[in-house]
Amino acid sequence: MAKTASALHILVDTEQQANDLLDQLAQGADFQQLAKKHSSCPSKRDGGNLGEFRQGDMVPTFDKAVFSCELLKPFGPVKTQFGYHIIKVLYRN
Repeated sequence: MAKTASALHILVDTEQQANDLLDQLAQGADFQQLAKKHSSCPSKRDGGNLGEFRQGDMVPTFDKAVFSCELLKPFGPVKTQFGYHIIKVLYRN
């Protein structure tokens, strides 16, 4: 049976931008507000919400992070061919 997850993410161009956003999140900033303001992914309209997806649906580096990082805690930066992601996994099944 396939595993599924639901996650939010923020996609930026540089590792420095990702680390700056992680610092803001650590100080209590709202993940979805930061996604709307800074993410270059179309999901930014929904606060970075990627919805539910199956293991293997995303690029390997992103997929590995989603299915191994701590739930509800911003994780990153994760580098893919699209840029640098900060990921917040809402749940896994």
